[in-house]
Amino acid sequence: MRVHVADHPLVTHKLSVLRDHRTPSPVFRQLTEELVTLLAYEATRNVKVSPIEITTPVTTTMGVKISEPRPIVVPILRAGLGMLEGLVKLLPTAEVGFLGMVRDEETFEPTTYAERLPDDLSDRQCFAIDPMLATGGSLAAAIQFLFDRGAKDVTAICLLGTPEGVAAIEALVGDRDVTLVLGALDERLNEKGYIVPGLGDAGDRLYGTV
Repeated sequence: MRVHVADHPLVTHKLSVLRDHRTPSPVFRQLTEELVTLLAYEATRNVKVSPIEITTPVTTTMGVKISEPRPIVVPILRAGLGMLEGLVKLLPTAEVGFLGMVRDEETFEPTTYAERLPDDLSDRQCFAIDPMLATGGSLAAAIQFLFDRGAKDVTAICLLGTPEGVAAIEALVGDRDVTLVLGALDERLNEKGYIVPGLGDAGDRLYGTV
């Protein structure tokens, strides 16, 4: 498993504003979108492309296009929806699926309550997006779900991660092709399973409480 933690002043700056408890939801949503686009440059480094011949105003030359089957972006509901626009802006030809997962706040174990994905993901590159890699349970379950459907490789993009979460994903992955792209690797989890220093509940801060 490959782990990339962003080391860029713009990412750190935007994360600092996200962490501030005074940041309102509209600003939080906008910054989340911007952050995902920045992280997506690294996340799509190995996206599959095919050579094509193109004609410029001067001559013909070779270029590339995104290969078929197209990549699929999978936000983990609900907070992952806040990251979707930032990724599809950079990868507009990607298809979009959805995976609904909820974490039991006592056991921290995830359960899947909804999914909208092709039955067969053979040879597909999948990009799973979820703001927080805390215990790793939800993301690990999502990655396993995608591989069970036949995914070729999975790249997960998270705004924040923890050592515990990274270790949980690594334990699941084995020799399968998985890349983690994180905006930052935070210190630890607290006794309630929240990231420290973190930014609170990403879903609530994106959309408010319901």
